[in-house]
Amino acid sequence: MENKLIYYIRKWTDITREKEADVYKAFETISVKKKQKLLIPGDTCKYIYFITQGALRSWFVDDKGVEHIYQIRLENGWISDLESFFSQRPSKYYIEALEDSKLLRISYERLEALYIQVPSLERYFRILFQKAYINALERLNSTMWESAVDRYNNMMKENKDIFQRVPLVYIASYLGITPESLSRIRKKRQV
Repeated sequence: MENKLIYYIRKWTDITREKEADVYKAFETISVKKKQKLLIPGDTCKYIYFITQGALRSWFVDDKGVEHIYQIRLENGWISDLESFFSQRPSKYYIEALEDSKLLRISYERLEALYIQVPSLERYFRILFQKAYINALERLNSTMWESAVDRYNNMMKENKDIFQRVPLVYIASYLGITPESLSRIRKKRQV
């Protein structure tokens, strides 16, 4: 599992074989069952998770009791509430496993210590967090300016596998549409 993490770290920065051991020690391997919650609103997000196997989602519930999916992540992706993680303030989000999953997690304190032990990781995480910020902005912009069909098509291009593994009701929420609208879009694509 750790080899997947090192593979992705090496895509954006150099890390020596000796420093790989420091990275392995900083991360903790955990297994979670489907429907297990890793974060609930009101708790402070203590970890950033790298998914080596499985699928997770993060979401919040609005004042009307409606769930809004913020993130859906599969293998080789990261999931967390970065606002809560870095500010060490209570979260507004849930994080839940959609499948039995295997994760590598790192705490805020261990991440800060790892930056000192392996300085090149600051570059990796800076790039990772920049990409997360850009992704959040692109998602916000797409809900304002793109049609539901365009958002669906973009999701299909990025990761078709998600439609086989994640309930459509969650995908609809992530796209900002009703399940009925998603069904209509999918039906039109099949014709």
